[in-house]
Amino acid sequence: MIEHRPRVALAASLALCASLAAAPSTSDAFCGFYVAGSNARLLNRATMVVLMRDGTRTVLSMQNTYEGPPQDFALVIPVPVVLSRDNVRTLPKDVFDRVDQVAAPRLVEYWEQDPCPSPEHGMGFGALGSTGAGGGFGSSLGGGLARGNLGVRVEARFEVGEYDVVILSARDSSGLDTWLRQERYHIPEGAEPLLAPYVRAGMKFFVAKVNAQRVRFEQGRAQLSPLRFHYDSESFALPVRLGLLNSPGAQDLVVHVLSPSQRFEAANRPNVTIPTNLDVNETVKGRFAEFYAALFDRTLERNPGAVVTEYAWSASSCDPCPVPPLTDPDLATLGADVLPSTAAVFAPNPPVITGLPRVRATLPQVRGPMNPEVIRRVVLRNVNQLNFCYEQAIVSNPALAGQRTMSFTIDPQGAVTESTIGRTTPASATLDRCLANAVRRFRFPTDAERSTVALPLSLTLENPGLHRGFRPRLPAFVLTRLHARYGRELSDDLVFREAQPIQGGRERRDPTTGSLEQGAQTSLFGENNFQARYAIRHPWTGPIACANPRRGVWGGPPPGVAGSTTAQAARGLAFAPRGAIQLDRAFGRASSAAPSADAAVPHHVDASVTAGPNAAAPQGRLRCSIANAPAAPAGAPAALFVGAAAALSALVRKRPRDEA
Repeated sequence: MIEHRPRVALAASLALCASLAAAPSTSDAFCGFYVAGSNARLLNRATMVVLMRDGTRTVLSMQNTYEGPPQDFALVIPVPVVLSRDNVRTLPKDVFDRVDQVAAPRLVEYWEQDPCPSPEHGMGFGALGSTGAGGGFGSSLGGGLARGNLGVRVEARFEVGEYDVVILSARDSSGLDTWLRQERYHIPEGAEPLLAPYVRAGMKFFVAKVNAQRVRFEQGRAQLSPLRFHYDSESFALPVRLGLLNSPGAQDLVVHVLSPSQRFEAANRPNVTIPTNLDVNETVKGRFAEFYAALFDRTLERNPGAVVTEYAWSASSCDPCPVPPLTDPDLATLGADVLPSTAAVFAPNPPVITGLPRVRATLPQVRGPMNPEVIRRVVLRNVNQLNFCYEQAIVSNPALAGQRTMSFTIDPQGAVTESTIGRTTPASATLDRCLANAVRRFRFPTDAERSTVALPLSLTLENPGLHRGFRPRLPAFVLTRLHARYGRELSDDLVFREAQPIQGGRERRDPTTGSLEQGAQTSLFGENNFQARYAIRHPWTGPIACANPRRGVWGGPPPGVAGSTTAQAARGLAFAPRGAIQLDRAFGRASSAAPSADAAVPHHVDASVTAGPNAAAPQGRLRCSIANAPAAPAGAPAALFVGAAAALSALVRKRPRDEA
């Protein structure tokens, strides 16, 4: 299958997106809660949040839309530190939609190629498979404690585009609740208990009030500019509890994570992967969102409380591609221009590093049967991957050099199952993470038992006076899409952790049986190639006039047949009907590519990959021939909620007081 891979490298960062998702609920899920002026109803139809992370730096980008003629609108988000004007900016909108489409579940349509092709005709792509790729109104920064002993302080204030921004701190949640109401923010009842955990944790509150007089409207819908801000914090979590004020029902959360060479999963929830590589019949073509919503509902029914992985793939490639993948400018828009390890790439005059960054490996210490010299030779064959890691890290730390010891385990199949870097001086978390991920892509010879390896590495900048140097490049991203559902039972925020690479959902067949790969498996070469992919297949109906026909080769439509193999992304899942489609009747008839009834399985490569520290053990198989998903309650479908943000209506037009 042809792979769309533009010639770009992508930023060393972490991005987390939440986008519009399906939710069987009568409520509109959103980033917290909001109401319109004069208590008019305000509807949120789409929200996306993108978090990029590098070391302790987090960049959060958020796009919101709302309908109706509100007097004013405010967005409230807990943040760990006080933000300044330099930390905040507005963004264009198009990059958010592309992130969503690149990782969305996809439907493709294939035609079986002529089993007896003439020599001048190609053989299609089905048998080959895919490999992937791996200002404002003042600069005052304080205002004393609030009058009336509310304990609320305005730490900063400024304007950004159509937004008037204030940063608040509070000593207790009841004081913050009272302050917001006194400032005539119409917040729902019951906000104070949900504000309390963030106040106790010392969080600040980013309040971006929209002045409706500075907003452009189209057909009654305000066109808000996406907001971006960045801060430094040791923790990486998505605070979602505030959004429970928005709805009494279940809410869906879709999270995209972009990170250099790294997949992510939930750390405090069980994890499963969506059933993938399922052949479906042609009726699904016009009902794909409905079909996928039913499949997702059933996956959660079999795995209560789980976070579902729907995509894990290189962000610089896709196969098949609903839209072109992300580019360097996209990543700069989302925050790579302020990340410690990548900001230099986007500087007006990027630095030129003179000399050649080189990683040298010496003979390793081995516990196990594998010969140390064999290990060293494999490392030498792959040393350019290690050199690239050093090249990226030295941009932000030109003095980076010295010794490192890389420890890893080789299993009997020759795959690296664990890898770590020992304590180093000078420290570089970016370099160590890149090196540890790189060795997981190495393939060693098979052996009777596993071997544990300690490999000394030497990092030096060679020939600084002779080599003309190089300009910094961006490393590659892995784009992960996670999908969760929760309700009033939610007791803590969503925490994320790094996870092992997986593969699945590709047009890859077993060379012996010809069967299509099913479910998710640990990636043997360290590349993430997993996607939620579903296919409509049209078997060959023409004559077969050769002695040895080759069946099961899939590609584009034959001459005279209309059709395309372009992938169709599942969009508008929040509005997909529930309960009408019968999943057991939606799957394709038996063919050379049809899955068995047991083929679709939740991700259970091993417990360390799938389950958080407090999560249940991985669940059993999820069968294809499953009953109808339960119908959603009557009423409006829920739009996305990304908790941590609270959207409020501000009825005052004056500047908030520094004291209250």
